[in-house]
Amino acid sequence: MSAKTEGIAPNASRLLWAGFMAILAAGVGFAIRGGIFDNWGAEFGFTGAQLGAIGGAGFIGFCFGIIVGGFVCDKIGYGKLVVLALVMHVLSAFVTFTATAGDGGEAAKQAAYNALFWGMFIFAYANGTLEAVANPLVATLYPKNRTHYLNILHASWPAGMIIGAVLGWLLDDKLEIHWKYQLALYLIPTALYGIMFFGQKFPKSEASNKGLVFGEMFRDVGVLGSLVVCYLLTLFFKGPLGLESGTSYTIAAVLLVALGVLSRRVDKPALESFAGIAVCALVAVFCQGAFHLTAGSGLAIAIALLMGLAFIMRWPIGSFLLFVLFLTHALVGAVELGTDGWIQNITGNIFTSQQGKMLFLWTSAIMFSLRFCAHFIETKLKISPVGLLMLCAAIASVGLILSSGMSSFGMALIALGIYAVGKTFFWPTMLAVASDRFPRTGAVAISIMGGIGMLSAGLIGSTGLGYAKDRFSGEALKTDNENVFAQYQASQPSEFLFLEPKFGLDGKKLGETQGTLTTARKLLDKGGYEAETKKIAEKTQAAEKDATATGEKLKQLKSERDAIAAKGLKEWDEGFDAGEKRATEIKQQARDLAVEVKKTDKQIAGLKTEKEHLDALKAGLEKAGVFKTEGNPNINAALAALTPDERTVNRASIAGDRKTLKADALIPGVMAIIYLLILLYFKGIGGYKAVDVDEQKA
Repeated sequence: MSAKTEGIAPNASRLLWAGFMAILAAGVGFAIRGGIFDNWGAEFGFTGAQLGAIGGAGFIGFCFGIIVGGFVCDKIGYGKLVVLALVMHVLSAFVTFTATAGDGGEAAKQAAYNALFWGMFIFAYANGTLEAVANPLVATLYPKNRTHYLNILHASWPAGMIIGAVLGWLLDDKLEIHWKYQLALYLIPTALYGIMFFGQKFPKSEASNKGLVFGEMFRDVGVLGSLVVCYLLTLFFKGPLGLESGTSYTIAAVLLVALGVLSRRVDKPALESFAGIAVCALVAVFCQGAFHLTAGSGLAIAIALLMGLAFIMRWPIGSFLLFVLFLTHALVGAVELGTDGWIQNITGNIFTSQQGKMLFLWTSAIMFSLRFCAHFIETKLKISPVGLLMLCAAIASVGLILSSGMSSFGMALIALGIYAVGKTFFWPTMLAVASDRFPRTGAVAISIMGGIGMLSAGLIGSTGLGYAKDRFSGEALKTDNENVFAQYQASQPSEFLFLEPKFGLDGKKLGETQGTLTTARKLLDKGGYEAETKKIAEKTQAAEKDATATGEKLKQLKSERDAIAAKGLKEWDEGFDAGEKRATEIKQQARDLAVEVKKTDKQIAGLKTEKEHLDALKAGLEKAGVFKTEGNPNINAALAALTPDERTVNRASIAGDRKTLKADALIPGVMAIIYLLILLYFKGIGGYKAVDVDEQKA
């Protein structure tokens, strides 16, 4: 079995590995961003919910990219979408890098939040566009073995996360390089996938080759599948875009109707459909006002009327099985990618930042390795794709439950290893099932499925876990010590869907506590104090050197300015204009250098304070009897550097993380039940098998 010989095109192998590199670039960026969440929290003072929303934008943009790309890829061609993705990847870096702390006020904080949110969104849009190319491309290239090759394609995701996590460990924990330089590294694999795709000829999907138009491709998705997408888009309009509920639902309803019209049977004109939606909306609004119903009840009436309209106007209702797969993939996105976005933060808090990155590497390595084994599992172990999904969901749930109680690094390796085995096959195998059973949809169904997964990861998974962290940590601290909770309470409550708003912990204050703990652990390493002192000394020396050089430049400018003034040139003298121009330039340069002097002075003062803080921490650790010349490997010994209140806060934060993991385990548990029901359905119709377009029509 070979990627070169099994493909239906002569360049199948190159296209497969070009897609591999494209998703790898996304994985590198995802891992680096996940690893610098703590940097953003400490630098800008974001809450867990705010960080979750920023992480969520990394999924939401993907949804738009993959759905839009999936709708148009057979029309405009894969090559144009690859070029668009390249441009968006580069643009996202520029937008993200505009985030600065400024004066530390609310306005500066909001500006930084906007830059990070939209930078993440654009980055994700590029990723989604690439998957809109890669998924249907590989499904088309390898129709006889989709599960295997889609899993190989998506092995690039954990591979990218491994590379990103290693870079984060080296550049962040070891070298302490600024997060902007770390993030820029994902542009390297971005350039590589552009080169690999360049000049290649792409095949068309089976549905496209059969001459099916968009309406026919969309028929299996229908109204049911559109409802899933439109509901998630409503959450996006209400959340990140901040629109009112009525406006959000209206936009979603219009999109639903547009999809219905595009896929309707041709014997009903579009105008009738749009008139029908207007009537549905007016009736729902009337009922809500006349009978004093809630907004939810009004929405329910509108949906019921829309479904009736869909039947009357002969919109395709869609396949119920595909509808269930869409709903299940929303859960896949929430538990796999939503958890991945937070897992380094959670494990880094329970253990250390370095150990958190090592655990992330461990789970990603397991995923990468196992995704090459899907063919063996399907052919040798005789487990169908749906059976594999059910087994994995059960394993993932057990792994998350065990992870919530991990108390040692060894236990974490086992618990998170079990979780990694469980989540390995979710995403690519779901895409393979949709491609196997619904080939008539071409790129449409699997693109929508990928979009649903990512949109759910951003709006439900990442944001939901951020809310859970805030809620459980806040409740734990309030129960432990209400006075300390009042000091560390976030300024704004965290919200999620219909759940009660809850106050979490202030991100900046928590970040300072965790920063003290991290520094203390560095000091407790063998030679740690000397190494940290040396770093500060080197930075101070470099800053003082810059200050001296700046002072010399200022002296030179002053001498040049005095020389110009000494000439005493009048307006009518030769050289007067040139002298005035140069004097103006000198004045501006002097102002710029004066700003640099202030920044350097501030940096030197900060380094002096940092050294004093280091000495105070060392003294506290010595007083507690935990500082040892040969080093102290006990990570809990660093708690001696915290005040009693800070230890209380740290304990509450860890308790919140544990409860978050336990709550997260419910999602794959529900998935396991759904997969069992699907498995029973296939057993009832003679077993699972892939079908082609003609078989599906029949």
